[in-house]
Amino acid sequence: MTFRDLEESALKLNELYEQIEIKRYGRVWTTEEIALGFVGDVGDLAKLIQANAGVRTIEDCQAKLGHELSDCLWSIMVLADKVGVDLEAEFVRNTREIADCVSRELGTDGDS
Repeated sequence: MTFRDLEESALKLNELYEQIEIKRYGRVWTTEEIALGFVGDVGDLAKLIQANAGVRTIEDCQAKLGHELSDCLWSIMVLADKVGVDLEAEFVRNTREIADCVSRELGTDGDS
């Protein structure tokens, strides 16, 4: 599955969520509300990371960890789409810039 396939899947799921939101609340969630939901997911993820490291007890941590990471990725993909950011292009650009910076600090050319 490509990044674009993942993105398409995330956006299709968001369309379903928007139908539920309209049914329940008479409107779709704003980007601010989606971001707030994401913050909650990040908090849940942090607790699961602690459990994975052995400093917190959460039953079935590994399965929940995968689920929460997926929820966070979904939120990021949906938010990027809603604010007009090409997430794939930005990720490639950003990681390349960071890798170049770190490579310069390490005294390498970035290809190793």
